[in-house]
Amino acid sequence: MVENARSLNLVASAVLFLGMLYILGPLYLTLTTSTQSYEFMLRNGLVWYPGDQFFTNVIRIFSETRIPQQMANSLVVAVGDALVTCVLSFISAYALVFFPVRWGSVVFASILATIMLPLDIRVITTYQVASNVLSPINALLDIIGLNGLIAGVFGAPVVLEWSVLNTHFGLIAPLVAHGTGTFLFRQFFLVLPKDLVKAARMDGAGPIRFLFDILLPLSRPSFAALFVLTFLGGWTQYLWPLVASSTPNMQTAVVGLARLAPDMEGVMPDFPLIMAGAVVVSIIPLVMIAVLQRYLVRGLVLSEK
Repeated sequence: MVENARSLNLVASAVLFLGMLYILGPLYLTLTTSTQSYEFMLRNGLVWYPGDQFFTNVIRIFSETRIPQQMANSLVVAVGDALVTCVLSFISAYALVFFPVRWGSVVFASILATIMLPLDIRVITTYQVASNVLSPINALLDIIGLNGLIAGVFGAPVVLEWSVLNTHFGLIAPLVAHGTGTFLFRQFFLVLPKDLVKAARMDGAGPIRFLFDILLPLSRPSFAALFVLTFLGGWTQYLWPLVASSTPNMQTAVVGLARLAPDMEGVMPDFPLIMAGAVVVSIIPLVMIAVLQRYLVRGLVLSEK
């Protein structure tokens, strides 16, 4: 049995080592490419040893591209998405668990349905709504016949228009419509002692005081875990910022990196510049993961009990 276990450990270690090579290999190639010059790449192609042009490429990122401004857009989108998602998820899970909501299971199932319909699937309909947020009101006026009366009196129907495209609000709002946070908080609330609510009531704590003084401090690990996960999702979001932002000043860093590649055929992309941009763009998410790593692990473990 000992020999079999030792053989199994060797096989597991070999698989783990191959997995690390599979993941770290492209990352290492990204770093080495970012240290080369464009002329060197034209002559030699991709190489596995580092060069001495990394800081030169980083300076070019900040002086010749819009990546710094687009990183600021990514930061606004990611932080806004994370904050709003955490607050809405916390409140919705609180209502579902601690209040006798009629048809609560149906409401929770509807919230979970958003997980099966990610933004990438409903991007066309989301774009239609974002291009004119007031279009449902226009449709309602047409259905009830009020627009016909207005057109008969004033000669033209009422057409309300409000586009949130190419704005930070338009980039953030569709990302918030996701039920993962509600599921995470609900699972955490369900493992709390049932006597906690009774004890709070005996001490005279109402729903609001129980929410802020008891439940919120206990939920800090879950808050941190959801914040990090949602922040990373908002930072790496590509399709929706590509569709919803039409100017470089409103595009996010991930879209800006894709724009660094030339559109003309036969022209070799400036891979050292692109890889240096990828390294710069990855710094903020890596720092956040390093700072909040313990809270991320604790929040996910507590929500699974």
